Amino acid sequence: MLAAGGINAALGTRDPEDSWQQHFADTMKEGYYLADPDTVELLVREAPAAVLELDDWGCEFARTEDGRIDQRYFGAHKYRRTAYAGDYTGRAIIETLAAKADERRIPIQEHQYVSRLLVADGRCFGALAFDIYSGERTVYLADAVILAAGGHTRLWRRSSSRRDENTGDGMWLALTAGAQLADMELVQFHPTGMVHPETWAGTLVTEAVRGEGGHLLNASGERYMQRYDPDRMELSTRDRVALANYTEIAEGRGTPNGGVYLDISHRGKDFILEKLPRMYRQFLEAQMLDISETPMEVAPTAHYSMGGVIVDPETHATNVEGLYAAGEVTSGVHGANRLGGNSLAEVLVFGRRAGEAAAAYSGQIRMALRAPDVIEAAVADLDSFVKEGDELTRPLQRAVRNTMWEHCGVVRSEENLTAGLERLHTIRERAAAVDVRPTSEGWQDLAIALDLRSTLLAAEATLRGALARRETRGAHFRADYPDKDPAMRVNFVLSLNETGELQIERQPTSPVREDLRTWLDDAEYTVAGRLLE
Repeated sequence: MLAAGGINAALGTRDPEDSWQQHFADTMKEGYYLADPDTVELLVREAPAAVLELDDWGCEFARTEDGRIDQRYFGAHKYRRTAYAGDYTGRAIIETLAAKADERRIPIQEHQYVSRLLVADGRCFGALAFDIYSGERTVYLADAVILAAGGHTRLWRRSSSRRDENTGDGMWLALTAGAQLADMELVQFHPTGMVHPETWAGTLVTEAVRGEGGHLLNASGERYMQRYDPDRMELSTRDRVALANYTEIAEGRGTPNGGVYLDISHRGKDFILEKLPRMYRQFLEAQMLDISETPMEVAPTAHYSMGGVIVDPETHATNVEGLYAAGEVTSGVHGANRLGGNSLAEVLVFGRRAGEAAAAYSGQIRMALRAPDVIEAAVADLDSFVKEGDELTRPLQRAVRNTMWEHCGVVRSEENLTAGLERLHTIRERAAAVDVRPTSEGWQDLAIALDLRSTLLAAEATLRGALARRETRGAHFRADYPDKDPAMRVNFVLSLNETGELQIERQPTSPVREDLRTWLDDAEYTVAGRLLE
């Protein structure tokens, strides 16, 4: 819910000609046709009602002069369909939802780390967790479990995620429970993250800056998007802008701190304070820089996992009975390139659907499943991590992040990806000797050790998917395969075999329904205008 720029819904406030069909077309096209069309249709059909419900609950959306929910442009949208609350939309939404949960007295268990899902005979019946401060273990028994654990973008050195989130733990939990993943190689690098100071590197600079008229400039002051996408310029797709920024930096046209410039100063201070108040404060706090007078330095940052757990479109059930998933941890909506503003809509639409399906499933169960041997094995697994060792977890986490940034970043190749797998193998061997023990501050050592375990599996899945996808499509750019390959219009499905090893196979994408094909251009976006490494 850190998404800041806005939430998509075909409300037609600014552009009455917009429709859910056009939103569908934009999402499918910008995902390079790897998204599941049934899932996308549900998203775009139900997003307007979800936004209006939030509005009814008191979410403070920006308004037009006549009082309707305002909408702004986001990159690669045909129309203005992104509703927003300044540049802190995610925060506004989560505050609204938290208030509603409090109003309904829905209990929330905080500071719990889920170490394993409990599964017996192909059915999920709960989870084992421990308190990260006291270490107390709790077995949560449930008829149904919904996994909403985020993605795996903290695997990269420069990431918009916070320090200990999006480590791939949701993917690990799903895989080890028997579920499947898809398209883990499809990771969106947001074009604009902060580059300094080090503690802020990767922190998101919202797409709303470009949506409100920001210009990208290299060190020479050239507005270089003219060379990459002259029609859409800074409002091009995220994959193209990220690659453009990467290329300018790699070819020596970058800024002193290894970025490019993003300039919104021509819009004036009053406009910036109204539309981009959080960005204004962020740069003042981090750098004492006034963005109404001085350009920002930005560079690509790992931002969103477009692959993830495979779920049923309507219910968001996994292939494990009783296990559901929603949000960034899942695959199906975004394909090879996520439209900005679709993630918040995805959380609302499919969070509701997963919740309703899980409740319905629970309601029809006549006998609760309990498996003491599964619980005992989960506890023993957790106990096995608490030991003295010769390795510290934080340096190994950094080693993984460096490996992924250097070997599986914006631009990829078979040689580099293969070397990345070799480095990952070495890190995994060292991880067997990590030192984990409780301290006066709690059980954080155990939590980050489990994060590392998840990270290693998610990283391997990503590298193997990136090796298998021998083409350039969306956010996945292979320097050794610079063209899109029609034979690669498939999803790469990953699962664990009986010995716990990853296996990968191709799965054909689903066809678009005939009545919706008319909304799609015959020509998919090409890589024309991109520069190779």
